[in-house]
Amino acid sequence: MRKSFLGLAGAGAAVGIALADQDRRHRLQRQARVWRLTAKRGVHFAAIKVRGARASQEQRARLEEQFAVKTAEDVAALLGNMKGAIMKAGQMLSFIADGLPPEAQAALATLQADVPPMAPSLAEGVVRSELGQDPERVFLDWNPVPVAAASIGQVHKAVLPDGRIVAVKIQYPGVDKAIKSDLDNAELLYGMFASFALKNMDVKGMVDELRSRMYDELDYTLEARLQGEFAALYRDHPFVHIPDVVPELSTRRVLVSEWVDGMTWTEFLEQASPETKQKSAEVLFRFAEGSIWRHGVFNGDPHPGNYRFHADGSVTFLDFGLVKRWSPGELEELSRILDRVIERDAQGTCDAMVAAKFLAADHGLDPEAVWHYVSRPWEPFTVPEFTYTRPWVAETIATMLDLKGEHGDVIRHLNMPSSYVILDRVVWGVSALLGRIRATNRWRAMLAEYRQGDPPTTELGRMEEEWRRSRPQPSSGSSDFAIR
Repeated sequence: MRKSFLGLAGAGAAVGIALADQDRRHRLQRQARVWRLTAKRGVHFAAIKVRGARASQEQRARLEEQFAVKTAEDVAALLGNMKGAIMKAGQMLSFIADGLPPEAQAALATLQADVPPMAPSLAEGVVRSELGQDPERVFLDWNPVPVAAASIGQVHKAVLPDGRIVAVKIQYPGVDKAIKSDLDNAELLYGMFASFALKNMDVKGMVDELRSRMYDELDYTLEARLQGEFAALYRDHPFVHIPDVVPELSTRRVLVSEWVDGMTWTEFLEQASPETKQKSAEVLFRFAEGSIWRHGVFNGDPHPGNYRFHADGSVTFLDFGLVKRWSPGELEELSRILDRVIERDAQGTCDAMVAAKFLAADHGLDPEAVWHYVSRPWEPFTVPEFTYTRPWVAETIATMLDLKGEHGDVIRHLNMPSSYVILDRVVWGVSALLGRIRATNRWRAMLAEYRQGDPPTTELGRMEEEWRRSRPQPSSGSSDFAIR
């Protein structure tokens, strides 16, 4: 016992020394970065003083010409008239694209296209109005060219005065008013969604849920709080990374968080080894299921642009503007349905779906027919091992939407309660990603780890369990809870 204890103590000391060395290296890197950038700014200001500001103004003019959006009015016009809201709706519904006809896929693709970035002067104006100073005074270094542009805002890379490299997300000026105007026109949205939704679907409930989530995305203060919550939940996790937020520089229209390098989704597909792809696929799955079942709060936007992949298979998760938190009882009802589906209990599946209001009590359907339809998305959890493929995802989605197919009668009787709309997006979004990777694993056993507390079945599972055991137990008021 003494030998074992000393061995553990030695290992602990080694880990402590390694962590201290790592912290020291990071501190020195930040100090060196501050020194270099401070010197660079001094030289720059001296040059400006000698030569005058003409060169800087010319450079700014060239940058302005590179961007299509040059005024706040242009932003509002581009994203208004339902453009902004439709783009967000298109992104939220993009998980069904693989199961739609080519012309429908093309239409969705146009809705998801990147918005042209705004001119540097507009981005600087938002920073100035939100943080009280020009970006060059707030940050030690500021890149006026955005690294990414989306439907609501764009991201710039900057360096803080203490040397930390950060991502600065800036909301387009006027986009909040444009989208809110669109979302307030509920009747128009109901009609738009009803034109392609299943006839039995609760369109009003679905649209209201999507409207609530879109309103949330316009408030970067809320997103900063949610990202901070996720960062705390996954602090020091072995393969899930969440960038820390800089709260003192985050406002309603500006969000500053830790910068993370890594492979984009396209780079990951092109460069990662088969082994790394399989590992990252498991990470995507574990993050989604762990958040849903253990924490009761999950990121509802499994868009590949929201991930950064690393050579060791770990993944950094970005963008927490669309987050769903379970209300009391919601996940328990879903859990009862899922239990019956996985156990191939047709009658039990019907009973649980009636209780959760997915089916009316007098539906009159054959329980076997209901089970065969409902179990399609959950097929990976009904067998010991399963390989996700793009054809499986496309065929399954097409079957789920085919009113004229063998399951048409079941589809016409089913309704999705609005509170599960975001979960459906996560299920299909993650499935689509795993399909593109051709991910193979024991998904049923992994799901049981999160739902029933079963022992880990993979190396990543064992790493995560060890991490969980090393963490302080959550308090009774914490959002970190398990639903069994």
